[in-house]
Amino acid sequence: MSSPTAPSSSGAPGSADSSAVRRNSKRPKYSKFTQQELPACKPILTPRWVISAFMLVSIVFIPIGVASLFASRDVVEIIDRYDIDCIPPANRTDKVQYIQTPGDKPCNRTLTVPKRMKHPIYVYYQLDNFYQNHRRYVKSRSDQQLRDNSSESKVGDCKPEDTNNGSSIVPCGLIAWSLFNDTYIFSINSSQNLSVNKKGISWKSDREHKFGKDVYPKNFQSGGLIGGAKLNTSIPLSEQEDLIVWMRTAALPTFRKLYGKIEQDLEENDTIQVMLKNNYNTYSFNGKKKLVLSTTSWLGGKNDFLGIAYLTVGGLCFFLAMAFTIVYLVKPRQLGDPSYLSWNRNPGWH
Repeated sequence: MSSPTAPSSSGAPGSADSSAVRRNSKRPKYSKFTQQELPACKPILTPRWVISAFMLVSIVFIPIGVASLFASRDVVEIIDRYDIDCIPPANRTDKVQYIQTPGDKPCNRTLTVPKRMKHPIYVYYQLDNFYQNHRRYVKSRSDQQLRDNSSESKVGDCKPEDTNNGSSIVPCGLIAWSLFNDTYIFSINSSQNLSVNKKGISWKSDREHKFGKDVYPKNFQSGGLIGGAKLNTSIPLSEQEDLIVWMRTAALPTFRKLYGKIEQDLEENDTIQVMLKNNYNTYSFNGKKKLVLSTTSWLGGKNDFLGIAYLTVGGLCFFLAMAFTIVYLVKPRQLGDPSYLSWNRNPGWH
């Protein structure tokens, strides 16, 4: 009687093991990308390629530098520092006490136009040694309060200018409290008034998204210590552009902020009379105040740095291109010559 024969299982253990290995393997799926086998360009930096690259950079950079310098030189600027001259000689020994006395401090300045200035002519005030980038100063504001009338009470970051007599200050914080309050009135040749357009001097995104149309000043500059300008309580913050410009803090201690625009041309040798009110206190921290009138070019305001930088890099690349060319012509060498290897130049080494 024959017993039943068990089914053959030859090869089964091996195939099961191999399939298990494939399932448990952590080896990534083969691809040219993962194996770094994609075609690549590996240029050999021959002397001709290096010289050509330096020459190309110099050909591009030098004209850009020249054009940038000419554009900067076409900008006409009038800069007048008035913080010292607008203090009466009798009060110059104690400038802080003079500036802190109540009332406006009128001052008259005369400017001469050195060259024809085409409109628009931008009017800036420049402050030196004023650190708007100080950490506590930058944080002393409430963006929620500036945007939304319902967030009037969110003044947690605004101390010490957060509340007054138990009521929230709008806008709160040290930035708004220290708002620049010098004013300028211009006339030309002692007869014609120069109007200053103060519309559109701030960023459109700030007016539309950062300052609410339903947010009005409240309790502002009503404490015992006045820091700067006061605000019209009947005008929403989105339309008070002097405040919006000031609230965009500067990164450096010397900065300019736009005061307005003069929408007419000024001719060479025109005389500008400026009636200003010297109210802002920069004397407590040895700061400086300057009035700046400036035109612009396609490159912006007056700034020679960009042109000088392009000329410097272009000139350096041209010098290197000429130096490598001379070396290549005077003392050429064959590419891949093994005689230049250190062990071939010193056969005694082992």
